[in-house]
Amino acid sequence: MADRSGLRWSPWNLLLLVPLLMLVTPWFNSKEPVVWGMPFFYWSQFLWVPVGVVCVLVVYLKTRDDGVPAPDADPQVDDLDEGARR
Repeated sequence: MADRSGLRWSPWNLLLLVPLLMLVTPWFNSKEPVVWGMPFFYWSQFLWVPVGVVCVLVVYLKTRDDGVPAPDADPQVDDLDEGARR
């Protein structure tokens, strides 16, 4: 039996670090430019929501089939009942 922890590594996973940039608030701590009456800090935080969603979507689409073993095309009944013989 293979020991699988459920975690898989892919270079695409590094894209998941991009939304964490919103946590570095000193980079965004300013009032200018103002958009629709909102200071830069607030509208930039709102902008990170779709950026984070797109990053997670790209990682999901690029890694959903990585490392998943292909099922047997036609498993035999005996193979499925292997545990019942004991």
